[in-house]
Amino acid sequence: MESPARESVPSSEAYYYRQAADGCLKPVDHRLAVILPCYNEEAAIARVISDFRLALPAATVYVFDNNSTDRTAEMAEQAGAVVMRVNLPGKGNVVRRMFADVDADIYVMADGDATYHAPSAPMMIGKLLRDNLDMVVGIRSHHQSQAYRRGHRLGNRMLTRTMTAIFGSGFTDMLSGYRVFSRRFVKSFPAMSKGFEIETELTIHALELRMPSDEMRTPYGARPNESESKLRTYADGLRILKTIIKLFAVERPLRFYSLAALIFVLAAIVLAAPLLVTYADTGFVPRFPTAILSTGLSVTGVICFITGVILETVTIGRREIKQLHYLSMSGVSKPKGYEN
Repeated sequence: MESPARESVPSSEAYYYRQAADGCLKPVDHRLAVILPCYNEEAAIARVISDFRLALPAATVYVFDNNSTDRTAEMAEQAGAVVMRVNLPGKGNVVRRMFADVDADIYVMADGDATYHAPSAPMMIGKLLRDNLDMVVGIRSHHQSQAYRRGHRLGNRMLTRTMTAIFGSGFTDMLSGYRVFSRRFVKSFPAMSKGFEIETELTIHALELRMPSDEMRTPYGARPNESESKLRTYADGLRILKTIIKLFAVERPLRFYSLAALIFVLAAIVLAAPLLVTYADTGFVPRFPTAILSTGLSVTGVICFITGVILETVTIGRREIKQLHYLSMSGVSKPKGYEN
């Protein structure tokens, strides 16, 4: 395949290439890996592999088959991908194996359903290199209603706003599965999720370590007619919301338990207020069970606050260890010969 001529490479894509001695631009010297989690994508996987091999000829394409019952693995092998199998069901389990088993400098993650725009990958890589980032998220831009259903858009917007309120996110498409990562992001990511909540965990990991990250708008298309979505709108949305709440408790324990403490204390005040008024007027406490309940709620609120303080100290220590592990790995540097 001929190297693209200098004038044929858009400026936003130029950082994916380096200037060679013959004056042409060739792919950068970094090891590139396209990683595709798949489950029953026989109808689309060959096209996805072909598109990414055309867009990133220097990359190795890996397909991680998650117990497909169709010919996904066979079609992927015929299309020239490296096929690996993951027995534990769920996208989170697949991502954990992908990050553990694939060794590269730059990782491009997409789905195997032909909805993501492979030609955008060089521009996303270029942005990662140009701005010295650890993650670039592809914002899904669609023109077909069947590509991105209204319920999914609404759920994504609500979950993104919830996460923004808790973690201060600057991301607008938190659930996008189209991402480019640096090696140090991938090898510092613990990957604890099992299913589609993995995108939430990826985003929060970047926010917690304050990694340099950004977004890029990319076209988003509809699945082939023969391909079926594996996303369960309500069940997976609920799991993602539960993941956000769980990570809120784990990563922001002081805020989480302080909020719980405030709720208990306010409930105690509401219950105790009439008793205090009666006691001030008569000198008697008319309802002992209510008084005991109010006291118990107050004590529980204090315990919650103390728990938050203790866990915040533990979280800070754990975060420092993660940060040191992250910093122990070098970032993706721009190759020599790059133009600014």
